Amino acid sequence: MDLQDQLKNLFPDHEPSPEEVIKQVAHELYVQKEPMICKFEKRKGKATTIIEGYEGTDEDFKILAKEIKTKLSVGGTFKEDSIIIQGDYRDKIMTILKEKGFKVKRVGG
Repeated sequence: MDLQDQLKNLFPDHEPSPEEVIKQVAHELYVQKEPMICKFEKRKGKATTIIEGYEGTDEDFKILAKEIKTKLSVGGTFKEDSIIIQGDYRDKIMTILKEKGFKVKRVGG
């Protein structure tokens, strides 16, 4: 017995209303003119990749950070207008950003 059948047993006079179709609009990221900076740093002895220079909204930058972290299966964070990724993934991050239409500049090493 599924949930709908249980509800019909509890409320026999109730008629369900037709469900509304919610249209989902694909969220587009702001593509900028200036290149984003992808640099390598060592913090507390560990390698990190830092992405800076996004000119769009913070929400878009957070979405981009989450997408990069899930594609690379790594940890990271969004702090002070920069994305910090654990490990040296500059080349992979640069290809991901170029596929999305961003200009990327490699800094350091």
